[in-house]
Amino acid sequence: EVQLVESGGGLVQAGGSLRLSCEVSGFSFDQNAVAWFRQAPGTERQGVSCLSRNGQNTYYADSVRGRFTISRDNAKNRVYLQMNSLKPEDTAVYYCAGRRTTRVVTTPQEYDTWGQGTQVTVSS
Repeated sequence: EVQLVESGGGLVQAGGSLRLSCEVSGFSFDQNAVAWFRQAPGTERQGVSCLSRNGQNTYYADSVRGRFTISRDNAKNRVYLQMNSLKPEDTAVYYCAGRRTTRVVTTPQEYDTWGQGTQVTVSS
């Protein structure tokens, strides 16, 4: 059974940092792209970042490029999202997701495996 479990969310002041973690089980990084999405109340789920299965190709939304970094630790079966210089508009529930593909995939409809989400709140 594939499971993705996010952690690391919380309340932080604007300008601060958080590192989200997604623990993966039943899932092989060398066969799957992994991604982070976020969803604020009343909005659609948005692609934040994606890492291809070969670990060499990445995608970042324009709104987070230069502030967020996606990475993975194969030995620990974890995917991370380092978030720096946080802004109030980054407030959302953050989800990690996986998809068996060679591509960088940025639309939520193309993912079939999701975690439960972790809340990130950035105060001004």
